[in-house]
Amino acid sequence: MDTHLPVISGHRAVVVDDEEALSRIVADYLERDGFETHLCSDGARAVEVVRQVDPDVVVLDLGLPGLDGVEVCRQLRTFSDCYVIMLTARAEEIDVLIGLSVGADDYMTKPFSPRELVARIGALQRRPRRVPASPEGGAASQVIEIGTLMLDVAAREVRVEGGLVDLTRTEFDVLAALASRPGMVFSRRVLIEKVWGEGWVGDEHLVDVHVLHVRQKLGDSADRQTFVRTVRGVGYRIGPG
Repeated sequence: MDTHLPVISGHRAVVVDDEEALSRIVADYLERDGFETHLCSDGARAVEVVRQVDPDVVVLDLGLPGLDGVEVCRQLRTFSDCYVIMLTARAEEIDVLIGLSVGADDYMTKPFSPRELVARIGALQRRPRRVPASPEGGAASQVIEIGTLMLDVAAREVRVEGGLVDLTRTEFDVLAALASRPGMVFSRRVLIEKVWGEGWVGDEHLVDVHVLHVRQKLGDSADRQTFVRTVRGVGYRIGPG
């Protein structure tokens, strides 16, 4: 699969797991869905492969021997904005928090349905990686300002008090969804549909983890909710209201 590592057109996926049988099953499902796949059984090799093939998505086992999934994801985020779906053999909250805190977009707990995995990848793929050009040829421009927070949708750039805030693609999408209607309360389900897609199935508390990371990067906290506010029993909102 990854012997010659050709640079190809179309959708590309890297599957990283030391369980060869599982990797092959995942790859088969992805290939049926039109993906060119590359398999890796260790973390160090996975980083090399991602650098070379520039995949659209990486399916990454958290519990790899040697360089584990957390460190692999951390390294990937220094040079790639591909979508990352973590696989974990344990459902404990700490695994989820660690995996997502280094930039993973979603996670699944083993054993899982390969069909569901492909469906989640499809939902991620439907989220645009770049903002479409306007009829005049430039990028569609939309800048949202809420207090000292500035969000440039076209540039996918966020600033607080003029300083650039480094968000992952999913963190940006969560913030952009909230900022699209300042003052409006969004439930977890609505945010799931806006960010991950209507067909997404899984634990809706995934939203809470990404909101937590957004807050930390914006300088918010549980006590100091300047931008993203919790509305108990309902969801989240940003700005006045």
